[in-house]
Amino acid sequence: MLTRESVLRRAAFGDAPDIHDGEPAAAASPRERWLAAVVLGARGGYAAAMTLLDPLRRGRDPLLAALAGATLASHRRQLGGHAAAVPLDGAALRHAALAAGPADEDGLDPAGALADALLGLAADNLGRGRLTAARRLIATATAHSGSWRTRVRLGWVSAEVALAAGDAAEAVPHAERAEALARERGAVRHEIKSALVLGAALAATGEPAARRRATELVGGALEATGKYRLGSLAWPAGLLAAELDPERADWNRSRVTRELYALLPASDPEGRRLALSSPWVPI
Repeated sequence: MLTRESVLRRAAFGDAPDIHDGEPAAAASPRERWLAAVVLGARGGYAAAMTLLDPLRRGRDPLLAALAGATLASHRRQLGGHAAAVPLDGAALRHAALAAGPADEDGLDPAGALADALLGLAADNLGRGRLTAARRLIATATAHSGSWRTRVRLGWVSAEVALAAGDAAEAVPHAERAEALARERGAVRHEIKSALVLGAALAATGEPAARRRATELVGGALEATGKYRLGSLAWPAGLLAAELDPERADWNRSRVTRELYALLPASDPEGRRLALSSPWVPI
């Protein structure tokens, strides 16, 4: 019989992201509550996630405090709040340095927590145009890349930094590795995000064949966000689809608007404020 933690772990990092709403609501142990927050955030339920994350990041367990802080920071970034994420990731890094515990296959361990915080800080700097700092943080995180989840995230952030620098040729291999690893692992949510990152990288090459592949990847990812109720990925997928398919661009952009207007009421007040003031969020 599956435990609640194993059900939540499969939803967060495995092959069953669309679990019943009652599972996150019934999370009891600190680790279950963190996993539930990951699942809720992936769906765009940022306010519900924050009610779980806030006590954990202020708690006495440095490992869970680090994981919770980095998770809340990622939710802030998803709403365009890269600057707001910095102190959260910084605190997560401090907690991770004090954490202890055994290795975990999904990176829910001290090394994984360090990597989460470092890659979060890299993404924070990327979002503010500080590419040199982002690259330094990525290089530091590489030393803590024992888990598949960390290696996938390394691929995402490395590809995104390369794209921001205008180097699609560098971005593609990073994105390819992340996509292959997520697919091999059977981590549905990570597969979808990897497909979006790879699609963006391929499209940026300007090559017709690469653009066709990008269109297929992004189209499949967009469909999957609806199937699995992944609101946090649905609107970025719609934006990419609009860029890749001019004939359906207006429809996809209107879908993005609908997704965002559905997302905002499920966000906490600070998340809504960040989204409404961010140049990254088209609302």
